[in-house]
Amino acid sequence: MTSEATIKATASRIGGTGHYVPEKVVTNTDLSAMVDTSDQWIRERTGIVERRIAGEGESTSDMAAEAARRALDHAGLDPQEVDLVLVATVTPDRPLPSTAIFVHRALGLRHDCAAFDLAAACAGFIYGISIGNQYICNGAARNVLVIGVELLSRVMDWSDRNTCVLFGDGAGAVVLSPSTEPHHGALLSTHLFADGTLADSLTIRAGGSQQPTNYETVQNALHFVHMDGREIFKFAVRALASASSAAIEANGVSADEVDWVVPHQANLRILDGVSKRCGVPIERFFINIDKYGNTSSASVPIALDEAVRAGLVKSGQLVLMCALGGGIAWGSAMLRW
Repeated sequence: MTSEATIKATASRIGGTGHYVPEKVVTNTDLSAMVDTSDQWIRERTGIVERRIAGEGESTSDMAAEAARRALDHAGLDPQEVDLVLVATVTPDRPLPSTAIFVHRALGLRHDCAAFDLAAACAGFIYGISIGNQYICNGAARNVLVIGVELLSRVMDWSDRNTCVLFGDGAGAVVLSPSTEPHHGALLSTHLFADGTLADSLTIRAGGSQQPTNYETVQNALHFVHMDGREIFKFAVRALASASSAAIEANGVSADEVDWVVPHQANLRILDGVSKRCGVPIERFFINIDKYGNTSSASVPIALDEAVRAGLVKSGQLVLMCALGGGIAWGSAMLRW
C-alpha cells in the first residue's frame, strides 16, 4: 500500500471507467422457447429486451480483469500504479481465494497492492467506491480499482421464468484517484444502508456454511437465485428514492441540479417510480437495461462507462448513482464529474 506521507487528499475522483460484456446475446424470444414467457411480457414488466451470457470457460475474474484493463487505459494508468483492488461480486470464481486475487494475478499487480472482495449484491459497486474513497482520503492508497462483476447465468434456474428473464453477465470498473479539484471532479458523498429483516427476499440458499453443498441441496435447486419479486419491487422504489434524496440533500443541491442519474438497472418500472419520488425527470436517467438486463454489482459501472464514452457525462456535471440488491443492501453516491 502507498505510504500515508505521500498523499494529501480530501476527496477522490473517478479517473477512468471501463466495462466488459460477453459476446453471446440471449433475447427475450430465445427465452420464450425455454420457459412460458414472451418478448412482450418481459418488455412490459421489466424493460429488458436482451442480456449477455458468459461463454464456456469464461469466469467472473476474466470479465473483471478485462473491465479493469479498459478502465486503467481510460485513466492513463499503468497496472503497477494500482494500490488496491476491490471486487464487488456475489458470483466469485471460487469460495476461496477471492476473485480479487485472480484479478490481481491477471493484471500482474505489485505484491504490496492489496486485493479483496465484498458482497453487497446489486449495491456492491456503491459500497465499493465508498470503501475505496476512504482508503484514498485516509492516505492508505492513491489509485484504487473498484470492479463490479457478476456471472449470474451460472446461478440461475433456467426453468424459472420469474428470475431467468431478469439477469445477465458482465463487468464494470472505475479507477479512483485523489481529487486535486474537490469542487470540479470529485466523489462528493456516499450513503449506505441495509435491512437484514429482508435477507430471504433475494438469496441463494445453499452453498455456504448454513446449508453446505450436498446431494439434497442440489436436487432441490437451492444453489440458484431465489427472489420474492413483489417484495423487492415495493421496497426498491421507496429505498432507492430515499437514498437518492439523501445524496441530493447532503450536498445542498436540488433535484433540478442533478444532470444525470446512473441507477442500478433492475426494472424500468422501478426507475420510473424512483424518478417520480425523488424529483429527477426520467429523461436524466441513463438507462441500458434493454441491452443487458440486471447485471447486479456490474450494473452501475457498466452504465456509467457507457454514458461517459457516449459523451453524455460532461465535466462539471452532477452525477447521482444508486443501487439496491440482496441483503437487502442499498446506497447512493453523488459526484461532480
